[in-house]
Amino acid sequence: MIKRLVTFIFQARALGDGDGGAPYRSVDCFDHLTTSPFPDCVTLDDLFTQAVHRFGPLNCFGTREVVKEEEKPQEDGKVFQELLLGEYHWTTFDEVSQRVNTFGQGLLALGLKPREYLLIFAETRKEWMIAIQAAFKFNFPVVTLYATLGDEAIVHGVNEAEVEYVITCTELLSNFKSLLGDMPTVRHVIYMDDGKKVDSDNLPNNVHFHSMSSVQELGAQPNNQNPEIRKPTREDVAVIMYTSGSTGPPKGVMMSHGNLMCGLSAQIQRVTGLCPSDIYIGYLPLAHVLELTCEISCNAYGVPIGYSSAQTLTDQSSKIMKGSLGDASELKPTLMAAVPLIMDRLYKAVWTKVNEGSRLKKALFTMAYEYKKKNLFQGYDTPLCDKYVFQKIRDILGGRIRLMLSGGAPLSPDTHCFMNICFCCSVGQGYGLTETCGAGTVQETSDLSLGRCGSPLFCNQVKLIDWVEGGYTTNDKPYPRGEILVGGGNVALGYFKQPEKTAADFIECDGMRWFCSGDIGQWHSDGCLEIIDRKKDLVKLQAGEYVALSKVETVLKLSNLVDNICAYADSTKLFPVCLIVPNDKCLVALAHTLGITVAIDNWTQLCDNMDVEKAVLKELQVQGRKGKLANFEIPKRVKLCAELWTPDTGLVTAAFKLKRKQIQTHYESDINRMYA
Repeated sequence: MIKRLVTFIFQARALGDGDGGAPYRSVDCFDHLTTSPFPDCVTLDDLFTQAVHRFGPLNCFGTREVVKEEEKPQEDGKVFQELLLGEYHWTTFDEVSQRVNTFGQGLLALGLKPREYLLIFAETRKEWMIAIQAAFKFNFPVVTLYATLGDEAIVHGVNEAEVEYVITCTELLSNFKSLLGDMPTVRHVIYMDDGKKVDSDNLPNNVHFHSMSSVQELGAQPNNQNPEIRKPTREDVAVIMYTSGSTGPPKGVMMSHGNLMCGLSAQIQRVTGLCPSDIYIGYLPLAHVLELTCEISCNAYGVPIGYSSAQTLTDQSSKIMKGSLGDASELKPTLMAAVPLIMDRLYKAVWTKVNEGSRLKKALFTMAYEYKKKNLFQGYDTPLCDKYVFQKIRDILGGRIRLMLSGGAPLSPDTHCFMNICFCCSVGQGYGLTETCGAGTVQETSDLSLGRCGSPLFCNQVKLIDWVEGGYTTNDKPYPRGEILVGGGNVALGYFKQPEKTAADFIECDGMRWFCSGDIGQWHSDGCLEIIDRKKDLVKLQAGEYVALSKVETVLKLSNLVDNICAYADSTKLFPVCLIVPNDKCLVALAHTLGITVAIDNWTQLCDNMDVEKAVLKELQVQGRKGKLANFEIPKRVKLCAELWTPDTGLVTAAFKLKRKQIQTHYESDINRMYA
């Protein structure tokens, strides 16, 4: 075994007198905050131009060709698509730069002017990044919408921004066409052509239809070459990013070139050794600030990006033909971003496989897991365990991942520990919001602590303010606690066309712009932040105890029985309850142990079975105690929901965050029954 140095290091400290309410800064940039990854780069266009100059002939974007496509009808009438995919084919930085230029010139030729909005509504792919890099270069502010947004939210975003030019993909085109009657400002629809047949019929007379390649050809014509490009400034809006809207219609967050450059300058500092020998796998939505900033950062340092999707990521993914390679196995990436939802699924899949094995195999794996866990936190490497026990698990993601960045929601300590052990890589949990360009805090790669999200980044400072109603103050002992405020150049300009909401959430203080997050955090003695609550998720029970609903969910969703979960608490009652979308395979197995033989095709009947419901509740209460929930935090009733929660149902956002109010309304009768 190899001993690594493990020491207590102050990562951030407070400004001024150092009380719990003072702003904290990283000790590595205590005297100044960074504003750009490189001194001579002012805007996002400068960043990509420099990358092309440095890495021109090297690989930039990679995609896989579809070798074979099959449709598999299911018993419920649905049709699943399965793909056999080939090798990755690469486009160099020089080639991407040429496409960026011709596409931007083509948009100018179509009539789009600098500082006029361009909307991207598409799945994550290389054309998405080519489009936004063209927008950065030609100063077209980009409006982004999640590909999984519902119709009402799509129409809201398009109409609020009054966009005339829309870029979409063939998969979303038919649905977008059906909404054009409700979006009167749209004049040009550009689709990312990928060889699929596109139906251009039944378009309104005032809407022009173009393929992305035809726009590039238009821009390549000599008479459309405009050498005088109006370059953006740091103050120009680069992106209006619509959030997924967990509490109402999506809000457009306005981010300037300067805001994003500040955020990128600091995020890059926490990824050591970023260089062209790395490979990044891109599969999260580019309409989410985490994926967008990760990919821009990779571009800046010459890291090739291989594109994937959640349905083709691994060999076992739903769209991968049995016996063929998923994208991670083919690409063998070294870097990836992930949200807790993805890592929780990996955690449950591996442990389910272990528990299904023989008693001997389960005992050996558990012994190796506990052995590595003990040594990891004492500073020792375990190369033999890594090679002979955990390599097969590493191979799920290609076998070469050296760093994962987790964001979007709190990562449970159990899942965090599991990823460190089984995937043999650093997992850095970060805290940031769309309103702070994804920046805030990120763990150092050497920080193995669990349940924390690191120290402030180099571009911003973080402070806590009292939330008396919730019982959190900056004078709390042993750790100061309160609402998290992020201040710095990465704090966005505000909400698009929502001045009152902007004035409420964005404030100016001591010459700095701050965003009031609504999240509750506490400082640890080394200057690292831990998220402990959220103002909107906190409910005071009848006996006076406060229950943090997101905390309850984070613990209970690690049960193999749970695919999704929403905790609910009535302030007039003594305990919380839970709505559960159960895992079908695990629920059927549990039913069999009870002697219940309801077939899985009668799913609703199985979910409504009271004996099954009681057994699930018992399992969740065991999980709650294991996760150190207080007795008053553990649900006393549960409802098994037969309906999947997807953005189409209106119960979750496009980013699959819970819409609590809608869930409460939808299941009102079930909640009343649980409290009866």
